[in-house]
Amino acid sequence: MTALQLGRLLNSARKAKGLSQNDLAAKVGVGQSRVSHLEQHAEEMSVAQLMAWCAALGLEVSIGHRGAPAASSSTSVW
Repeated sequence: MTALQLGRLLNSARKAKGLSQNDLAAKVGVGQSRVSHLEQHAEEMSVAQLMAWCAALGLEVSIGHRGAPAASSSTSVW
């Protein structure tokens, strides 16, 4: 996934939840302008910010080898 794709995914997920940029900003502890900026420049997002956004939007982060079958969600939970 590219940074552009990540930004679009986060934007779509926010909208699907019916959240404004202000709503999400309040949930993750940043300003609305930062939400706007990071949706356009996701490459500047820290891992901590990504995890907070995913928690706020009900998203899950998965890391694995490309082409490998997705791991079961029951294998390891943080």
